[in-house]
Amino acid sequence: MLGRRLVRQFVARGHSVIGLARSPKSETVVEEAGGQPRQADLFDADSLARVAEGCDTVIHAATAIPTKQKPSPADWAMNDRIRRKGTRCLTEAAAKIGAKTYLQESVVWLARPKDEAPFDEDSRALTGDPTIQSAIDAEAIAREAESAEGFTVSILRCGFFYDCDSGHTRMIADGLRKRQLPIIGSGDAAWAMIHTDDAASAYVAAAEKPTSGVWHIVDNELVPVRTFLHEFATRLGAPAPRRIPVWLARWLAGEQVVSYLTKSVRTSNARFRRDFAWTPQYPTYGEGLEQIIAAWQVMTPKAANE
Repeated sequence: MLGRRLVRQFVARGHSVIGLARSPKSETVVEEAGGQPRQADLFDADSLARVAEGCDTVIHAATAIPTKQKPSPADWAMNDRIRRKGTRCLTEAAAKIGAKTYLQESVVWLARPKDEAPFDEDSRALTGDPTIQSAIDAEAIAREAESAEGFTVSILRCGFFYDCDSGHTRMIADGLRKRQLPIIGSGDAAWAMIHTDDAASAYVAAAEKPTSGVWHIVDNELVPVRTFLHEFATRLGAPAPRRIPVWLARWLAGEQVVSYLTKSVRTSNARFRRDFAWTPQYPTYGEGLEQIIAAWQVMTPKAANE
């Protein structure tokens, strides 16, 4: 979801873009966005260097986030490999081609304090959590490459993505329509979200002004989980979500899902807005949901439900 937007927005800014494609369908996506599709192995630095020759910026935006409602540790294995080995291979490729800038995608909640207090880019990462350790490792690999190779590394930690074509946003909408996505506990947890269009524009801003550092890419305002789910349900014309206790949710959906829906991520985009004069197109969840619902309404019924 992020990759196709990156291609589209960089092309709109007059840049030439090469997009890594690992299937004929992916090649079509890159072409339709205005980029040049190239095939290579994300886990082979030499093959990456061959297709990226001539690029001055390398961006790691690959992920394999599970879409199961109750993912197991094994379901995260590929995403962990992409973060660790993928980062190592991409930074090695960047060094081989003499790239000037490397951008690393990461997640804001890797620095969330255990007491869920507000935090920023200077907060210490919480090592030991298996769900975020690979993201911490990826950041370390990128920083090591910067020290060893001399290119600029920008690490952009994003909030929870939402948009009109991602499987996770559709999963939330489907759960609300069927009244199968409840508010767990009080619903007071604060989410730091980011519309994927705005995440892409942040990468463009960072690439056009190469700067070493770490930044948090989130909406201008946090939103309580219950507020987001109620508002999304209202805009969908769906019934209000149910409420269930935390213990029951753990039994039904597992610890990872419960953690996602009940833990606050209290951070802001203040540093990135200051350093890059960046303004999100959808500054809060309200504008973001409005765009999503409008986009779904112009789709054919079949496409909107896929």
